[in-house]
Amino acid sequence: MKFYDCTTAPSPRRVRIFLAEKGITVPTVQVDLRNNEQLTPEFRAINPYATVPSLDLDDGTRINDAIGICVYFEAIHPQPPLMGGSAEEKALVTAWQREVERNGFYAVMEAFRNSTPGLKGRALPGPHDYEQIPALAERGRLRVAHFFEQMHARLGQSEFVAGAGYTIADITALVTIDFAARARLPIPETCGHLRRWHSRISARPSAKA
Repeated sequence: MKFYDCTTAPSPRRVRIFLAEKGITVPTVQVDLRNNEQLTPEFRAINPYATVPSLDLDDGTRINDAIGICVYFEAIHPQPPLMGGSAEEKALVTAWQREVERNGFYAVMEAFRNSTPGLKGRALPGPHDYEQIPALAERGRLRVAHFFEQMHARLGQSEFVAGAGYTIADITALVTIDFAARARLPIPETCGHLRRWHSRISARPSAKA
């Protein structure tokens, strides 16, 4: 088994936190995204989508998606459960995970990748080049502001994003908010519930993974 990672990228960080919560260690290869190693023929042979993370299993199967990798490890190491226990919990965790990813993670990516000078010509991750669109950066920042408000309201009603326990939805939300901070989009002072949740989740040992 081999995990292709990049310590500065948000997507593989979700997997690292997930594995840390479960106490799993996987042999890791670092991919240098800053120098476009993901675009080389050698890495494209591993993942034709030219993204991280990617997981090679012992039988040669490759999983080229962060959540797909987490689903695999949840199945073979079900404790502690990070994707829900009962059918109802699994459904709610999946729904909130998708909500956070759609409204938060992708919004930050839209803002960040369409405005960062070093990503000129690389406005989307993957094998193809796309030019930055300033209007999309502006829209992304607005979407992030709405996401903060949504999470603030949710965490005023619930201890964790998907309910009473810590799940992959909290992992994605944490990584999203830290990613937003890198894009100079900090949690507003008015979002007290979200700020308290972020402080508490950031104190978990797995957050340093």
